[in-house]
Amino acid sequence: MSWTEERVETLKRMWAEGQSASQIAKELGGVTRNAV
Repeated sequence: MSWTEERVETLKRMWAEGQSASQIAKELGGVTRNAV
């Protein structure tokens, strides 16, 4: 898994919406919550 621009933007958007690291990891796929 690599942190592409698109994945980083998704992460930032979801974090700003108040999503948990676990929820973000599940949405992105291929990463653990610790990687988030």
